[in-house]
This record gives sequence, structure tokens and C-alpha cells, in this order.
Amino acid sequence: MARGNWATVEDRKLIRFAMKAPMLERGEEAELAISWQQDRDEHALKKLTESHLRLAISSASKYRHYGLPAADLIQEGTVGLMEAAYRFEISREVRFSTYANWWVRAAVQDYVLRNWSIVRTGTTSAHKSLFFNLKRLKARMGVDPDRPLSFTARNQIADEMGVKLRDVEAMEGRMTANDRSLNAPVADESVQEWQDLLVSDAPAPEALYMDSHDSTKKAQLIEKAMENLTERETFIIRERQLREDGVTLAVLGGQLGISKERVRQLEAQALGKLKQALIRRVGDPVLAGLADG
Repeated sequence: MARGNWATVEDRKLIRFAMKAPMLERGEEAELAISWQQDRDEHALKKLTESHLRLAISSASKYRHYGLPAADLIQEGTVGLMEAAYRFEISREVRFSTYANWWVRAAVQDYVLRNWSIVRTGTTSAHKSLFFNLKRLKARMGVDPDRPLSFTARNQIADEMGVKLRDVEAMEGRMTANDRSLNAPVADESVQEWQDLLVSDAPAPEALYMDSHDSTKKAQLIEKAMENLTERETFIIRERQLREDGVTLAVLGGQLGISKERVRQLEAQALGKLKQALIRRVGDPVLAGLADG
């Protein structure tokens, strides 16, 4: 079942232990399941899972060609066994092994999907089925696993698996390409790494400098233009326009002892003065428009 380098010495010891574990009778496995579900009897859970550990090993061995450690695959299969023990319904009148087989396979497949590649391969049941069956379908068509599918073959697989053509193309691309470290050199004897070729979405340093410079310049212009306002207009503009959390008209009205409508009128009047002052200073109505908001 586990040949070559797939299983380590420790893994093979576990496999031998599992194969020697006695099989349970139907009544015995039902009693163990009830003891675990109702009384949380951990001894019952241990005996039930150990007697079916061969299921986890068998399922794990079917996915050994994905290059993941045998111990991890078996462990995930064991997690599936415990989940099955928790959910097993005696009234269904099926053997625990029959019921648990689905949970074991699902647990192992989920582990493979999470760890086979750093790039997600899809989460829908159709995508999962495509991931685990693409190689088999290519082999059935007589296509070399390392060679790309023809357009006709891709369409045929898409129809058979109930997925879109682009899903087949994307999955084939993922399964024929290896993950590559961004720290790996672009070429032999090259000092440049792949990460050096990535395009950053962050603004360039010169753009950041220009934005900062422009913001400072605008702030200076506005501060100078505000010299044309009265003390009350300056207070209103600072509280309403220059604070991150500008206060409401009603609050300012209460502070100044006037109605909020009067505050609105004074604010509009002050903004008009600012705009005219900025136009006189910079000679550009567009730049002066910063006083509108």
C-alpha cells in the first residue's frame, strides 16, 4: 500500500499497527459509537478509530502522488474518522466503515487542496472533482500528463465534469506548473530575483513627494487666504471645513449664540471670500475651487 519513499519508517510502523488492529462486529462498533456520542467515552472513540485506521491509511495512499507527507495525510484521515464517529447514526443500519469512508476521503481531499499549492485551486464541489480527476481523464484520453490538452479535449472534460471551459484551462495550468519562490533567481548566475519583477500598486516615491508637496502648498495658500476673513468666519471655517470631524451647524450656532441657518450663511460667505482670495493669488479658478468643499 505504501511503497517507495512515500512512507517513512515511523509511518510504516503505524501501518503495521493498523493492519493488526482487530475488526469489530456490527454490534460492538454501534456500542462504541453510542458511548462516545452520549458519554464522551474517549476509550470508546480510541478503540473505534484504531480499528478503522486502515481506512485512513488506504485513503491517504491514494493521494500520495501529490507529494505530501504520508503522516500528515493519515492524520487528516484520522480526523475524518473522529468526525464520522461523532456523526454516526446507528438507525441507518449501515456499517461504520461504510459511513466513515466518505468523511475520511473528504478530510484527506480538503487537506490536499489546502496544502498542495500556495495558490487556491477552487472550493466548489465541481472544482474539487476536477482537481482530483483531471489526470485520470487525461490518461483515459491517452494524453501525456505533461502535455497540454487540445481545445476539443478541454471542452469534452468541461462537459463531462459540469464546469466551464476556462475552469479546465485554469486547473490544467495550475497542475502543470510548480510553485516558485519569489526569492529564486530569474536565471542561473543572476542576482535578480523574481520578486524584483513584481509591479507594486503603491505610489512611486516621487509621486508621494509631489502629493505631500502639493498638500503643503495648498494648506499654505488656504492659510494665507483666510487672512481675508473675520474672526467669526475663520472660526466657522476651521470648525466646519478644516477638522476631520467637522461640527454641525447646530453645535456652532449654540457656541456662537446664533441660529444654524445664520451659521450656514456665514460659512457660504466665508467660502466665497476664500475662493476669490485664492483666484487673486494663484490666478487659477480650478485650484481656487479647493475652497468650495
